[in-house]
Amino acid sequence: MQPDNNGVFNALPPVVWLLALPIIAMEIVLSAGAVEAIGGPGGVGWRIAAIEDYGVSAIVVQWMLETGQWPAAHLIRFLAYPFVHYSLTQSLFSLVFLLALGNMVGRIFAGWAVAVLFFGASLGGALAYGLLADDRFILAGAYPAAYGLIGAYTFILWVNLAATGGPRAQAFTLIGFLMGIQLTFAVIFGSRPDWIADLAGFATGFGLSFLVCPGGWSRVRDRIRHR
Repeated sequence: MQPDNNGVFNALPPVVWLLALPIIAMEIVLSAGAVEAIGGPGGVGWRIAAIEDYGVSAIVVQWMLETGQWPAAHLIRFLAYPFVHYSLTQSLFSLVFLLALGNMVGRIFAGWAVAVLFFGASLGGALAYGLLADDRFILAGAYPAAYGLIGAYTFILWVNLAATGGPRAQAFTLIGFLMGIQLTFAVIFGSRPDWIADLAGFATGFGLSFLVCPGGWSRVRDRIRHR
């Protein structure tokens, strides 16, 4: 499994566009709503309303666990929140990660596997956030899903390094660098608990890769053994 580093927009796998288009469409609607001439006086609140309707609240997750009640309106949040962002900037960064990493992972993994990684990391990130965060901040945006794709790309590098006898820890350079940046920003500007979801998304993506990679776990095991 050799990662392909061709241009991001050079024949992107269809599944990547299928995941990116809802983010683009939602951002167009929410950004348009902020323009009073288009959205009217109430348009400015469209983004806030969307985050409240589709974002993941740790308080709500903990309430569901405590009461054993799982309303569909709350369950849908676990899969819908990656498509709603706090700002145009957050949305653009999420798209850059999704297109770049989806392109690299999607050239090795099947389309269905990329979708499983995206939504699996979103779900894993949201559950970890709901269980561990003690904050009223609502989780929204595709960062946990993007970190899941980082986990899959790390897996690809890890398998290649293991098969060639290289230092496997080197595969984790990217996630270490990104988490270092997050820590730096947290120290300077104050911390938000969404890093919990990002880290859990990465771990979920890395773990799921053992199951959804071409050939599955048996091929990975054989490749490592016969390096």
